Amino acid sequence: MSILRWGPGSVTVNRGLNSYEYGDTFAAMRTVQMTLDEQLVEAVDRAAKTLGTSRSAFTRRALQDALRRLHQLQLEEKHRRGYARRPVRSGEFDVWEAEQAWPEP
Repeated sequence: MSILRWGPGSVTVNRGLNSYEYGDTFAAMRTVQMTLDEQLVEAVDRAAKTLGTSRSAFTRRALQDALRRLHQLQLEEKHRRGYARRPVRSGEFDVWEAEQAWPEP
């Protein structure tokens, strides 16, 4: 086990797929019931076995990843809306052109 990140109010503990992200306190996990089709459960069980983890840990990680992807999509949409409201003006970033040039080897 290793600590990946320690910051204000959070710590990520790395245990491979069994990684947990905590806030200011260590929260207890809840048991929830989900209805999934048989093929999905079998695929999750095979993946969990291959990775050497439990169904719960695999599903927990998949849900965390899905929430991160959703958050990223929301940020990208916000970015698109912002540029739609205020498009880049001609010459707005010209001052940075020299900074973008890679020196020749």
